Amino acid sequence: MASDCLFCGIVAGEVPAQIVDSDEHTVAFMDINPATRGHALVVPRTHSADLFEISEKDLERTTLSARRLARKIRAALEPDGFNILNSCGPVAWQTIFHFHLHVVPRYDDDPLKLPWIPRGGEAEEIAALADRIREATP
Repeated sequence: MASDCLFCGIVAGEVPAQIVDSDEHTVAFMDINPATRGHALVVPRTHSADLFEISEKDLERTTLSARRLARKIRAALEPDGFNILNSCGPVAWQTIFHFHLHVVPRYDDDPLKLPWIPRGGEAEEIAALADRIREATP
């Protein structure tokens, strides 16, 4: 754990987040600056700054958790597709230096053009979507 890392704080339960899935190796939570409805993040519990620092085992576990989360989001929200994204380094839009995967549901009518410009999401909508995803059975 890195003491100054926001995502380590979420993993430790010290920073509030809408957790939608977790296991002994990963935690998934809603993005507070969603690109689309249902956008969530998956992080390893062990701190690694980026794609180059993460262990192969944690990379594998995080990727499998992203697929599990995508299945839950598909069951809950019925999107038309997904983007699974990793930003590695500031020039690639990485702003939190704890490896993470974005699980971005895509909809035929969504206006998202990558890269998106993060804007604050509606907290109540994020919480309601989190409830639906938590309760979904893929």
